[in-house]
Amino acid sequence: MMQTMQRAVVLSGGQLGEWVHSFLHPDDLVIAADRGAWFAVRHGIRPHMAIGDFDSISPEQLAEISEISEQVNACDPVWKDLTDTEMAVEYALTCGVQELLILGATGTRLDHTIANVQLLEMTERQGVSAALIDANNEIRLATSHMTITRSGYQYVSLLPLTERVTGITLSGFRYPLQDAELVRGQTRGISNELTEPYGTIALSTGKLLVIQSKD
Repeated sequence: MMQTMQRAVVLSGGQLGEWVHSFLHPDDLVIAADRGAWFAVRHGIRPHMAIGDFDSISPEQLAEISEISEQVNACDPVWKDLTDTEMAVEYALTCGVQELLILGATGTRLDHTIANVQLLEMTERQGVSAALIDANNEIRLATSHMTITRSGYQYVSLLPLTERVTGITLSGFRYPLQDAELVRGQTRGISNELTEPYGTIALSTGKLLVIQSKD
């Protein structure tokens, strides 16, 4: 059985680049989904688990992935019910990790991007801290209290994932809020900025996507 690790990193099959290396720690559990596994082996990253239907790579590429990865879980693309990224996230949760980074889960397929953002609800239900990260964005899900730092990002946007999010109080922001409400379908929470080294977000009810971004 694979040793339990505190943090897992999922390499998804979307837009990946050299920036990925800055988020990897030596003791991470690395799970690579479909084409994310090919990216990993071509960039000197050895996945602990390569998972998916591998329908976006060639048999020769899959053979190389199988040779380098510690484990491979390949499934039939016709009969599976989950996306490759969801399979990778579910596997990470079975390993008992406390933190999860999902890298490269955005790209040209908007349907996959939206579905991957919604995976943050799955991790939240399991009590696992998670972030969806690409070259320009970091997305987290707040349900009560969250502290964020600039971390190289210029903007912070708040988008309700539930119909309403109430009791929102912001500290350390250019546009503070006090016991405010955000409603899904409105844009009031877009493009705020931190004025302090860190900011705090508190809310009473609902689920709030916290999106840090840069151009």
